[in-house]
Amino acid sequence: MMKYSEIKYFDIANGPGVRTSLFVSGCTHHCKGCFNEMAWDFNAGLEYTTEVEGEIISSLSPSFIAGLTLLGGEPMEVRNQEGIVGLVKKIKNEMPDKTIWLFSGYTFEELLDSANSRCHCECTMEILENTDVLVDGKFVLELKDLSLKFRGSSNQRIIDMKRSIAENKVVLSEYMN
Repeated sequence: MMKYSEIKYFDIANGPGVRTSLFVSGCTHHCKGCFNEMAWDFNAGLEYTTEVEGEIISSLSPSFIAGLTLLGGEPMEVRNQEGIVGLVKKIKNEMPDKTIWLFSGYTFEELLDSANSRCHCECTMEILENTDVLVDGKFVLELKDLSLKFRGSSNQRIIDMKRSIAENKVVLSEYMN
């Protein structure tokens, strides 16, 4: 069962507008200088239950909430994807106007590589197809740049997932500027 370290309601730092942010537990990247080392442990935090999922979905109801941001930890660790897939599908079915942002240390190319068992499983494509924006790539301390919007280091990309999947190549988001 997936665990999470924190849920931030009314978050304005992890995507455009006012958002709900779910910080999942568990990450194998262990990036030097990570802002959330406490979320590396898969057993840290609280169990992600259907009640928690319901609270997250309810938190998105107000019209001023732009959407959900998934980060961590690492949402795209295979053992976290089963918990994530139902949430993103439910949000897109029930609230199609809400955007879903996903932060991952895995790159777009790694996530699409069906041979990459570290981050690709039967849930991966459903998650990506229901994601509006992917911020991809590990945090690299030597490339840290505090002036970047929605990214910690300059190697990370902000990707328009709808266009990228349709065109089968990385299409950068308007937020990359």
